[in-house]
Amino acid sequence: MPFPIIAAALGLAEFAPIIARWLGGDQAQSVATQVVDMAKRITSAEDPIEAIKSLKENTLQVAEFQKEVLKIETELELGFLNDRQNARNRDIALAQVGRHNMRADIMVISAAVGLVMCLVSLAFYSEALPGEAVGIISTIAGIFGACLKDAYAFEFGSSRGSKDKDSTVAAMIERGAY
Repeated sequence: MPFPIIAAALGLAEFAPIIARWLGGDQAQSVATQVVDMAKRITSAEDPIEAIKSLKENTLQVAEFQKEVLKIETELELGFLNDRQNARNRDIALAQVGRHNMRADIMVISAAVGLVMCLVSLAFYSEALPGEAVGIISTIAGIFGACLKDAYAFEFGSSRGSKDKDSTVAAMIERGAY
């Protein structure tokens, strides 16, 4: 059985910790494959374990690996920014023709109602519920809160730190520094 690709990518995160952040999303498998293949190419290794061992022994390979990881991060960030911009452009186009994005409205209203229901149930019934149920309801409330946070970030733009990162990525692209 071959070494699991995501586990191999997590092993490579020792040399570039940003990798771990990418391995929790929808693209985890493809990003892990890309990272592991890149490490094998840089180290001329046959499998991920050999690549990790080689990186531990060779700082020049580590530097090359980190440089390539930054390129992957730039590509991922650009993809995310383009996706978000396309969604915003779609909403603008709908508004210009007098239509609403009903799907987005339903999602936001559902998240708000879910959050309120969780908070109400905790406020009025937490003493009657077992501790595990309170913990689960609290977790669900946190998920609904995160959904609302994401909706506000989409609608009103990102935070200043994220905007600074976006402008840094854009400047890197203009200079061809990635």
